[in-house]
Amino acid sequence: MSMHQSGLDRGIVPHLWFDKEAKEAAELYSSVFPDSSINSVTPLNDTPSGDASLVSFQVWGQPFMAISAGPHFKLNPSISFFAHYDPSREPKAREMLDEAWEKLAEGGTPLMPLGQYPFSERFGWIQDKFGVSWQLILTNPDGEPRPPIIPSLLFVGANCGKAEEARDFYLSVFRDSQPGELVRYGPGMEPDREGDVMFSDFRLGSTWFTAMDSAHDHSFQFNEAISFVVRCDTQEEIDFYWDKLSAVPSAEQCGWLKDRYGVSWQICPSAMDKMMAEGTPEQRVRVTKAFLKMKKFDLAELERAYRGD
Repeated sequence: MSMHQSGLDRGIVPHLWFDKEAKEAAELYSSVFPDSSINSVTPLNDTPSGDASLVSFQVWGQPFMAISAGPHFKLNPSISFFAHYDPSREPKAREMLDEAWEKLAEGGTPLMPLGQYPFSERFGWIQDKFGVSWQLILTNPDGEPRPPIIPSLLFVGANCGKAEEARDFYLSVFRDSQPGELVRYGPGMEPDREGDVMFSDFRLGSTWFTAMDSAHDHSFQFNEAISFVVRCDTQEEIDFYWDKLSAVPSAEQCGWLKDRYGVSWQICPSAMDKMMAEGTPEQRVRVTKAFLKMKKFDLAELERAYRGD
């Protein structure tokens, strides 16, 4: 089977963990960005976090998932989302960017103020009131086209200097992948080290990512509050990504793993989406009970639980 017929063709989905605000956050993003909507809200009962709800939505065409499942993880800017306002795509790109900033800034915290920077006429980095960080940028339309929303990985602290290695690692793991740009820090840009990654991007499946190093003093690291869902059509694919990515045995739980940089991934059978979306309440309870016992997902076992065998 080629990867093109596989789950990866649908792209990798960012997954946001909230205490209680998943639906409220998805509603905010649907109002801030074009081509955004909530697709479904699914209750999950009796999880280790009590009753939870799973929200599936899209932001400017990029699929997202979010869960309200208790105050276990705190969102931080180690993973943020670029929003590209491209004047060649959107005639009112600048006005749209400013309007989005206004809405996201309500109750939020600016990390880099909205203004002109050497790399963009108009840029700002904002952490919204729910804790999710957005980098709004007026794109230079001469560059290669990129999707409007791109997840961005910031390598700080002990991870600083590993952005290029991580990019090469992810490109080696995901079979359908492509390197994009790579720009390094030059001399005199202290505390950032010459040769570290100032900006890079790369495509995994149909999803673009960016990665950069920062030697500034940041008190956060990657955590489970933002993870990436990889949907797999077969047990063979689940096994492949699990074996390649998982680096912290104690973090393996319910299809979740942590890689060598501390980034969390969820390796999920694509069939599970259908089970949770189309199943009866009883079927959903059986599937949830079955998957809560698993570390790596066992597709055949989940299908048996769904059927009630």
